[in-house]
Amino acid sequence: MLTRLFLCGRLRHDLSDTEMRAIEDAIARTVQLEPREQLVERGERLERSLYIVEGTMVRHIDDKRGERQLVGVNIAGDFIDLHGYPMKRLDHSISSLTRATLAEVPHHAITDMVANHPHLARALWFSTLLDAAMHREWIFRLGRLHAEGRIAHLICELIARLRFVDLFDGCLLPIPLLQRDYAEACGITPVHANRSFRTLKERGLLTPLGDGRLEIHDEAALRDLAQFDASYLYGEGDLAPTTLEDRE
Repeated sequence: MLTRLFLCGRLRHDLSDTEMRAIEDAIARTVQLEPREQLVERGERLERSLYIVEGTMVRHIDDKRGERQLVGVNIAGDFIDLHGYPMKRLDHSISSLTRATLAEVPHHAITDMVANHPHLARALWFSTLLDAAMHREWIFRLGRLHAEGRIAHLICELIARLRFVDLFDGCLLPIPLLQRDYAEACGITPVHANRSFRTLKERGLLTPLGDGRLEIHDEAALRDLAQFDASYLYGEGDLAPTTLEDRE
């Protein structure tokens, strides 16, 4: 099942077998991408949404000089551009970070799912609102944390999200963001990112492995530095939902 990771750690348990099959049946084909290949350009007309089967994707906005600001990271189990279904065009671009396998879901198939499976429609809506929650947390990170805290916060978020889909072993962060990628996501220069990683390494919190992957030594200290509370990911803590159903 290509979509077996969709909403894992959140509300996967609330989907029926029929709803899971409906998502699977909506897939038209799979798409393969090489690392750092652009998939969607800002303003491009969209008639399909894409779900990540394997790999990591990034959302970014480029300034007039061509400099990039990362505004999101998506991993296996995520729809990248589900909000492109009602909006038809995105205000940002999407590129692969690693080799990636994507499942393509035509918008007409999403229309059928929404019409025939209202509970599933609510789950799809929930998944887009998770993106919005993460964007708000990214604003907090950029506005309130210093450079080391911003980097630590992004690392902690990725660890938490990878845990939902059982892709973090407790030690190795497998997402190969380079230091310049962290700089683009955290609103700092590559030089500042390099200095911050050196500080984090000297404090014994992590070790960069040279290929973008990180060996994590002290996750608790990273969380403390980042003021990280994973509840905004709606998988644990006091914000974690148990069902999509309304209460009387």
